[in-house]
Amino acid sequence: MAQELRSINLVAPAFKGVNTEDSPLAQDPSFADIADNAVIDKRGRIAARKGFEVITTSTTPLDSNPITVIHEFESASGSTEILSAGNSKLFKGTTTLTDITPGGYAINNNNWKVVNFNNKAYFFQRDQQPVVYDGGASAVLLSTVSGAAGITSAIYGNEVLSAFGRLWVADVNGDKSTVYWSDLLIGHDFAGGTSGSINLDKVWPDGYDEIVALSAHNGLLIIFGRHSIVVYQGAEAPATMTLADTINGIGCVDRDTVQYTGTDVIFLSHTGLRSFRRVIQEKSMPITSLSKTITKDIVALLQTETESFRSLYSPEENFYLITFAGQTTTYCFDTRGTLEDGSYRVTRWPSSIFKSYKRLQSGEVYIGTTHGISEYTGYRDNNDKYRFRYYSPSLTFGDAARVKFLKKIKPTIVGANNSTIFMKFAYDFNTVYRTTEFTTGSQIPAFYAVNEFGPNSVPLSEFTAGQLTNQVSLNAAGGGTSVVVGLESDIDGFQLSLQEINILALIGKVL
Repeated sequence: MAQELRSINLVAPAFKGVNTEDSPLAQDPSFADIADNAVIDKRGRIAARKGFEVITTSTTPLDSNPITVIHEFESASGSTEILSAGNSKLFKGTTTLTDITPGGYAINNNNWKVVNFNNKAYFFQRDQQPVVYDGGASAVLLSTVSGAAGITSAIYGNEVLSAFGRLWVADVNGDKSTVYWSDLLIGHDFAGGTSGSINLDKVWPDGYDEIVALSAHNGLLIIFGRHSIVVYQGAEAPATMTLADTINGIGCVDRDTVQYTGTDVIFLSHTGLRSFRRVIQEKSMPITSLSKTITKDIVALLQTETESFRSLYSPEENFYLITFAGQTTTYCFDTRGTLEDGSYRVTRWPSSIFKSYKRLQSGEVYIGTTHGISEYTGYRDNNDKYRFRYYSPSLTFGDAARVKFLKKIKPTIVGANNSTIFMKFAYDFNTVYRTTEFTTGSQIPAFYAVNEFGPNSVPLSEFTAGQLTNQVSLNAAGGGTSVVVGLESDIDGFQLSLQEINILALIGKVL
């Protein structure tokens, strides 16, 4: 008697993102073991990330070095300029990088923190005199600004925050427990008026820590230590501000992992990504882990990272990106909601050449690489293709003891115009995959207000029925107690989303 085919339907595969923490045999099929160069799209499907289009036309000023900082400066008149840093220089412009480094100023690092304050852009990094730019031909040293006061090595900080009508500076080499603030609305005066400082040596909850980052949220000044957090209220008048809360055991690994989302402050701790939210009713500061599904991966990267971290929050793209620059790895966290355990859905962008990010006020995302400044758009990386990969966790069809014989794999793919798709499967944790491939159909989209003219100048418009959808049935063979199914494709100009995968199998005897 013929056996009945058992069906398992992976609807919206990887809807919950990557999970490398749980046992692969016990995982929800909605997770993925691998989701590379992917995002979770607005319909909850795993999809290819966008690529980048290079804006800079000449990289001569960079001398093969990357853009490590991108900043949008807005003047009081409302005009904007893009400022950047790389190759121990400061630049303005996008297509052309114009050097605005102060004359005779030697820069020994490219790890600037840049903030806007009172019609100026301020550049800070450790062991360097701060630099200020006001829209002129070049930037100038902060100490040379008319009326500057107190610009000494004590102000050569690695962290700067623009908040509460002042500049706040911290993480000075050799002094990582003091926060300095400028006079009200005067970012170049750290000696007069209502400027001042506060030392945290007796405030750290564990007795000793060092300042890593500063942030402001809901009228609070948040000071991130490496292993703890200190919160002050009343920072509008810093001379009389008071301690509101302290949190021990959780700190921040780097200032450039901190992103303000409007309702939260997201940052990277030594145990993963964290969200810092204030519950006013309870007058407490709950901290929620956002990376529970990849905690070990994050910790491993933290232990070997030797260069820098870069992050970005984009409400338009609905993601938080964190890049480990020295290991060319970027994690993409979907910020539209959390899973049952409170974590974000996450995908990975391997072999990343992204070295800096900036979300513009208009919503576009700029990326810094060795190519200069690029925009996150399209589906090519500087006219090159890139590989999208999805692999499921181990699937047992609800019975881990029985042998499964795959007969059919039926993927449903949206987009991927005229692309070669590689379907892969392997049994019992085998790392050698069997592969079957197919090519998707083609579809030429119509263009609004653009006509093609035929004989006698009769306008001919071409219209499509919407996004291209491919549903195919592929033969499979072999057997095992568990199976992993994967899909790979080169992204070369067209988006790709994986709608579902239907698997048909015979269920055999118990082993």
